Amino acid sequence: MPGSSLWLLPPATQPLNPLLISLIDKTSTHFASPHRFLPHITLTSEISASTYSSTPQKWLDSLDLPTGADIQVKFKRLGSSDVFFRKLYITCEKSSGLKTLARRCRQQVAGFGEEEKAQVWVEDKYMPHLSLLYHDCPPVDAKGLVEVEQLGDELGVSIEGKGDLDGWVGGRVILVPTDRSIDQWTPIVERTLT
Repeated sequence: MPGSSLWLLPPATQPLNPLLISLIDKTSTHFASPHRFLPHITLTSEISASTYSSTPQKWLDSLDLPTGADIQVKFKRLGSSDVFFRKLYITCEKSSGLKTLARRCRQQVAGFGEEEKAQVWVEDKYMPHLSLLYHDCPPVDAKGLVEVEQLGDELGVSIEGKGDLDGWVGGRVILVPTDRSIDQWTPIVERTLT
C-alpha cells in the first residue's frame, strides 16, 4: 500500500479492544493467515511521508477533526472480497461523523486537498469496515462467514449490530506506515478524539 494511513481505533477503554484483537487472531488462525494487525477502520491511505515530515505528532494534532462524541461506529454485517486487505471484514454504517472524519483525513492526500474532491471520494469510494483477515486466498464462502460469526458470538462481539458490543463512540486516530510490510505496521503517532 503506498504511503502511510490514518486509522480509527476504538477508545483505549472500550471493552471491544481485547475482544476484536482476539477475534482477528482466531480468524487468522482459522484461515491459516500469518498476518495480525490492530483492529481499526481505515480513514484514508496514500499519505506521503513528506506531508508530516519530521513532526508527525504536531501534524496529526493540527488536523481539524470532529470531536469524539460526533464519531459513531456501528457494525452491520460480515463481508468478503477478492482484495487481500478486505478478505474478511465487518462493514460499518457510513455515519455522518465517520464520513466527516474520513473526508478531513482524505484532504491530507495529494490531489484531495479541496473539500469537494475529498467529499466525492467519501461518497463514492469510501467503505468503512473493520478487517478481520488479510490473506491471499479466495473470498470467504457462506460456511466460513457463519463460522466467523460464531467466533464473534463466543467472544461477545455483535458483528451483526444487534447487541451491546456492536461498535463504539469516539476513538483514537493513529498514523501507520502502511508502505512497509504488515509486520512493521506500528503506529507512528496517536491522537485521542475528545
